[in-house]
Amino acid sequence: MDFNVKKLAADAGTFLSRAVQFTEEKFGQAEKTELDAHLENLLAKAESTKLWTEKIMKQTEVLLQPNPNARIEELVYEKLDRKAPSRLNNQEQLAQYMIDAGNEFGPGAAYGNALIKCGETQRRIGGAHRELIQTGAINFLTPLRNFIEGDYKTISKERKLLQNKRLDLDAAKTRLKKARVAEARASAEQELRITQSEFDRQAEITRLLLEGISSTHAHHLRCLNDFVEAQMTYFAQCYQYMLDLQKQLGSFPSTFASNNNQSSLTPMQNAPLPSISASASLPTSSNSVTSGFNELKAASGNRKARVLYDYDAANSSELSLLADEVITVYSMPGMDSDWLMGERGNQKGKVPITYLELLN
Repeated sequence: MDFNVKKLAADAGTFLSRAVQFTEEKFGQAEKTELDAHLENLLAKAESTKLWTEKIMKQTEVLLQPNPNARIEELVYEKLDRKAPSRLNNQEQLAQYMIDAGNEFGPGAAYGNALIKCGETQRRIGGAHRELIQTGAINFLTPLRNFIEGDYKTISKERKLLQNKRLDLDAAKTRLKKARVAEARASAEQELRITQSEFDRQAEITRLLLEGISSTHAHHLRCLNDFVEAQMTYFAQCYQYMLDLQKQLGSFPSTFASNNNQSSLTPMQNAPLPSISASASLPTSSNSVTSGFNELKAASGNRKARVLYDYDAANSSELSLLADEVITVYSMPGMDSDWLMGERGNQKGKVPITYLELLN
C-alpha cells in the first residue's frame, strides 16, 4: 500500500512538473530543448505519410464501393468479425432488371433479346467488379490500414514519450538554474544527467522507428503496383465483355424505327475493333494484320494506311486520328511494337497499329 501511494505521489509530481514546464514554454518563460533537424524531418515525413495514407485509403474505399450505406454496413460487420450478407452490386442489379424486362418483352423480340444479352454482360461486369473490390481490399487497402492502425500508432506512442522526456529534461535544467545551495545543485545536476540520458535514449528509439517510414513507402509502392494491375485486369475484362456484346448486338437488323419517326437508329459499325487482354497495355491485332506491320517495321521506308476508327491522342507525342482518313506511317528504332509514327501534312506523332489498315 505504501509503495503504491509513493508511486502515485511520484507520478503526480512528474505530471505537475511537466505541466508547469509546458505552460511556461507556451508563455516564453522557460527554455525549450529543440530536436535535431534530422529527427524533425523524420517526424514531418511520418506525419505527412499518415495524412496522405488516410486520404488515399478513404477515397479508394469510395471508388471501390460508392454506396456510403454499404461501406458503413461492411465496417460494422468487420468490427464484429462477421461476414457481411451478400448483396447485388449496381451492375448486377441493372443486369437483373434488364434480363427480367427482356423475358417479359419476349426473348424472340429484337428488343427483348438485346436486353437479355445486355443484362448478361452487365452481370459479368458486376462479377469482375467484385473481384476488383476483393483484390483491392487485400492487396492495397489492408496494407494502408495496417500502417495507420499499427506502425503509426507505435510511432505516435514513442513520439509522445519523447515529448515527455523532453519536458522532464527541460524541467531539470530549470531546477538546476534555480538551485542556490550546493546540496540542491548536486541533486539537480544528478537529476539532469538522468533526464538527459533518458531523453537521448528515447530520441534514438523514436529515430529508428521513423527511419522505417522509407521501408513503408517501398512496401506501399508494391501495393500500389498490385492495385494498378488489378484495375488494368478489370478494365480489360470490361472492354472485352462490351466488345463481345457489340458483336452480338450487331447481328440484329441494321435499322429500327425511332419512337417519334423522325430518324432511324443504326447500331454501331461492325468495324474490326481491337481485342484486349488483361496483360496488354493496348489492343492486340490479329496475326494477318500484324505480319504487314512487321514487314514495315523491318523495312526503312514508309506506307500509306487507312484509319479504321477515331483515336484521341493521350499526350503531345501521339497523333489524333479520324476514321477513314489516309495517313503516312513508318517505324523508328526503339519504338514499341504496338506503335508506328504517323504523318498528316505537317502533323506527326505516334499512332497505334490496331487503328490502322495498311494500303497497297
